[in-house]
Amino acid sequence: MNSRYAAWATGLAALIALPFVYREPYHLHLLVLILIWSFAYTSWSIMGRFGLVSLGHGGFMGVGAYVTALLWNHLGVSPWIGIPVSMVAAGVLALIVAYPCFRFRITGHYFVLVTLALSGIVLQVITATRDYTGGSLGYTPNRAPSGKGFWALQFDDKTTWYLIALGVWVVGLVIWRAIDRSMTRYAMEAISEDEDAAAAAGVNVTAEKLKVTLISALMTALAGALYCQYQMFISPDTVSGIAVSLQMVFAVIVGGLYVTLGPTVGAVITILLAETLRIGFGTKAVGWDNLVYGVLLVLFIIFLPKGILGSIAERLKWKRA
Repeated sequence: MNSRYAAWATGLAALIALPFVYREPYHLHLLVLILIWSFAYTSWSIMGRFGLVSLGHGGFMGVGAYVTALLWNHLGVSPWIGIPVSMVAAGVLALIVAYPCFRFRITGHYFVLVTLALSGIVLQVITATRDYTGGSLGYTPNRAPSGKGFWALQFDDKTTWYLIALGVWVVGLVIWRAIDRSMTRYAMEAISEDEDAAAAAGVNVTAEKLKVTLISALMTALAGALYCQYQMFISPDTVSGIAVSLQMVFAVIVGGLYVTLGPTVGAVITILLAETLRIGFGTKAVGWDNLVYGVLLVLFIIFLPKGILGSIAERLKWKRA
């Protein structure tokens, strides 16, 4: 156990020191994107690992991004305040949708369809309110006046954004591990096996499901807000909708749904795949990444259902045994 903690500490120290040793802007940009999306994928896995397959996380991410940007542009509210507000908005939306589902035992593919509708509704609202959100053309947060970059959470230095993204990524892993080692995990595993039996054993099924869903939605909204502040441009296709939700599902399943770093591995694969297609084929490859995601998702579900890290961990346990 001590050696494991030592390995984690050494790896984290190396990641913190990385931008001070290697300063290539493009590579740091890719690392920031990987860390932000890893956090988003980790938030999805908190629900997905317990059988709560959601296709509505694109909606939560869109709420986090657009609410933060709209508050800043129209009301001058700093993202330091706007981000918590956007997280609360995403949390309220999650509770409004999830409570009736859990209260009336809407599970399985019916729950998937409800969350799919949520993602589509958020996408349509963003597109329809184009006078405020820019619609399908996208939206750009206003640049802060000189000297007020910190107040506006706008930094030109890639190193600063890398350290912010790294800190958020670590927080995501800590939350994942905390849930994995809590009674919530055992309650949710019992619920995923048999809700009636879990309720008979004293588990508050609705409350436990809502707890996990709320945590997941809040984290996803934070990821959307950070992505918006970093990129300084958002559009419905990049932070909301079914495509973003499916991207989360793909990344987590490929990396490993039941492993702490599984979503991170999935983020590395998705970001590098998208960049490779963009550099190699340019505008001719628009939409190809979603096609590749779909094909690989089917292959992984059939041949490698535990993902890359999950399969490696299982093989190592088998060899030790």
